[in-house]
Amino acid sequence: MQLKKINQNLQQALVECGLTDPTDVQADCWGTLKSGADAVVIMPDGEGKSTTIAYTVIQKLEKPQGESTRALIVVNDKEAVLEMVELFEKFGKYSNLRVIGVNDKTDIDEEKNIISAGMDVLIGTPNKINAMFSSAGFNMNTVKIFVVDDANEIFKLRHEPIIQRLSLSVEKTQRLFFSAELTERVEVMADKIMIEPFLFGVDDYEEDEEE
Repeated sequence: MQLKKINQNLQQALVECGLTDPTDVQADCWGTLKSGADAVVIMPDGEGKSTTIAYTVIQKLEKPQGESTRALIVVNDKEAVLEMVELFEKFGKYSNLRVIGVNDKTDIDEEKNIISAGMDVLIGTPNKINAMFSSAGFNMNTVKIFVVDDANEIFKLRHEPIIQRLSLSVEKTQRLFFSAELTERVEVMADKIMIEPFLFGVDDYEEDEEE
């Protein structure tokens, strides 16, 4: 993937997966995502939202470190959890980041034990993530990047209180929303929890709507 100052091991993994040329939106937002700034990225389904999330988090974390979760990724459902975990396995093959995916059907006690032993990336559905952090007393302040994938779908299901509660639990983190479309709910939540967020992909989205 031809992105400026991308980690060489990450780039190698992406190339091995057949990803060599970024889309216009991926190229436009890369510098901002890498910098640690808050952002809302609009990418239609099939344009690489999950891919962008995975390689951005791998770039930011680089390697296993410490015992507490450093990246929290909220996704819409079990299928999205499995897809995201698979992407981390492919793109993170040279980083060895510790990744776990959880959903509403998995065993919370077993997962808490696994996470407490040391975890870099936690991927899960809104209700499961909320239950884990409410009951386990995890230290959210170690989370360096907080991502909501399919934000339009998650907020349509009225999960805003969970996202806001999780966000408020972190003193300082990068907050990112990835969405297939820019809805009013996405805009409102970005205004509530983000600090001067950047917005990417809106022009492309508007052109698609007009066509």
